[in-house]
Amino acid sequence: MKFSSNHILLSWLPQLNSQVWILAVARFLSQSGSGFTLFYAPIFFVNQVGLSATAVGIGHGTGSLVGIFGRFLGGSLADSKRWGRRRTLLLSTVFCALASFVLALSNNFPMFLAAHLVMGLGTGLYWPTVEAAIADLTTNEQRNEAFAVTRLADSAGLGIGVLLGGVLISTTELYRALFVIDGISYVVFFMIVYAGLRETRHFDEQHSQPVLQGWNAALSDRLLLVYVSVNILFTTYIAQVDNTMPLYFANFVLGKTLKGLSPTTISGLFAWYIFLVALCQLPAVRALNSLSRVRALMISIVFWGAGFLLVWSAGVATHGQQILAILALSVIAIAHVTYSPFATAFVAEIAPESLRGIYLAINAQCWGVGFFVGSFVGGLALDHQKVASQTMTSGFTANNLWLAAAASTLVGFVILKTLDWMCDRQETTFI
Repeated sequence: MKFSSNHILLSWLPQLNSQVWILAVARFLSQSGSGFTLFYAPIFFVNQVGLSATAVGIGHGTGSLVGIFGRFLGGSLADSKRWGRRRTLLLSTVFCALASFVLALSNNFPMFLAAHLVMGLGTGLYWPTVEAAIADLTTNEQRNEAFAVTRLADSAGLGIGVLLGGVLISTTELYRALFVIDGISYVVFFMIVYAGLRETRHFDEQHSQPVLQGWNAALSDRLLLVYVSVNILFTTYIAQVDNTMPLYFANFVLGKTLKGLSPTTISGLFAWYIFLVALCQLPAVRALNSLSRVRALMISIVFWGAGFLLVWSAGVATHGQQILAILALSVIAIAHVTYSPFATAFVAEIAPESLRGIYLAINAQCWGVGFFVGSFVGGLALDHQKVASQTMTSGFTANNLWLAAAASTLVGFVILKTLDWMCDRQETTFI
């Protein structure tokens, strides 16, 4: 019976290259460390260190801007013969580990900012490289599920990290220990990649191009440019969930004591959100595999809009706030699982093999831009909300932020509809 159960489980999992599973394990461990800090860092630096929400937003946003340079460098190094995917990935983990340890020591804005600059460079190197490696190791037909597996590893790791981080905070209040654990997780990631991952970059050198020529070719691809315009919206949404929403729930959504929701409640909410992302990732991809990747993204953006409306409802409601928060994060979880694997697989699909790192670097650039805009606007809205509450004035507050985000999904849907038409037209031209 035990053998039968294991056989059924293994048959349910996608049949992928063993190197993909090594990367998934490494990502699970590193994201477990990130989960310790992801939702608690804004709360710690605002409520205990004493930085303003705007300052925290600037720190996150500036790190994201440095990440833009990091992604440019990461895509170029990943496609180069001298560096390739493996060495670039190892370099990224060194920067991320260093940034985590600096955050553990930060007690003022300059140190906080410096840590985010280093982290921005590390994550910038990381994302295009790891996605290019996964694309190298899979066929076009396998990529939806391959990217879903690695996103599942990310989500499961984050969920465990958030849950354990909440336990650690509720029992010890040692926020700085969270950043130390995060740094150690990157060290473990380095060791796994160093010992277990072979170089995945393999294509005919005669098809390779100089770096600037490759970037020029990618930036001339109309399909990619239209996709980028909507992907920046998607990444801005994720920035609001990661950086703005925890602090919004902590300071502006009323709990049972007529104050913001407690850290334990917020921990439970986001642990549920990440658990649901992990639970639904593979089933969602398999349910939508018959659709084109752009049409799957159209479904995703509808869920994003509905989720933001529910967050707004939680902020203005006089009762049932926690139920509305749970519903909001549940809908956003569905939005997330119908976005991440299809977005990355779409870029891998349209990219020439020799420019895969650069194309995926441009895809990752959207995260840098989206997190800069999302973090800055989110922090500004939270500070305005605080001032408005104290002075009884109005303006662009956090409550308005969620309505604006919901309205922006209509623009995103139109862009995706245009992209879908362009893809259909291109296929017709090739037939």
